[in-house]
Amino acid sequence: MPRKLKTYQTSQGFFDLAVAAPSMKAALEAWGARSNLFHQGFAKEIGDPQVIAATMAKPGVVLQRPVGTTEPFQEHARLPSPDMLDLPRRTEAPAKRKPQKTSTAQPVDDKSARKAARTDQKEQRRREKERQKQQAAAAKQREHQQKAVAAAEAALERAQKEHESIASEIAADRARIEQRAQAEERRWQDVKDRLQAALRRASRS
Repeated sequence: MPRKLKTYQTSQGFFDLAVAAPSMKAALEAWGARSNLFHQGFAKEIGDPQVIAATMAKPGVVLQRPVGTTEPFQEHARLPSPDMLDLPRRTEAPAKRKPQKTSTAQPVDDKSARKAARTDQKEQRRREKERQKQQAAAAKQREHQQKAVAAAEAALERAQKEHESIASEIAADRARIEQRAQAEERRWQDVKDRLQAALRRASRS
């Protein structure tokens, strides 16, 4: 009897991950985790009806949503925006600095702007790498799952063919035994009839 599925959730990078699995171990394997996230407090079983419904519709498939949000889980979620991640906005930095009245104010602002632009580009590249890494991991997991399903189906098909072959041999053996039993019954009936007839003749003489 297959084990009852439960819904488990964790976070990786910019995404919350959820999966319907029969055990914590199966959930860790689906996430590709190399350590026990449950013991470390980074993963848990979820009782949210909406999350459970989404994962149970696709058991074994890792679903995503932008980290820290309540958006619905899906196979390919969009990257979270800075507002979702509660990152400091670039427009807030100048507000904290009062414009200097000295002649060096403009060069300092330009330098800060260039530095902020480089930092932003670096962050975007990092996010893109993280997104590609998540997609590659998800694709690898799907491939692993498809191979496992194909192997199980092939094993089932081989077992079915073996069973049918054995059942056919048993049926043939049963038919041969039935024929022998009928033949023996006829032979015995003939012998019995002859011996009983001889007994009757001997009794009359």
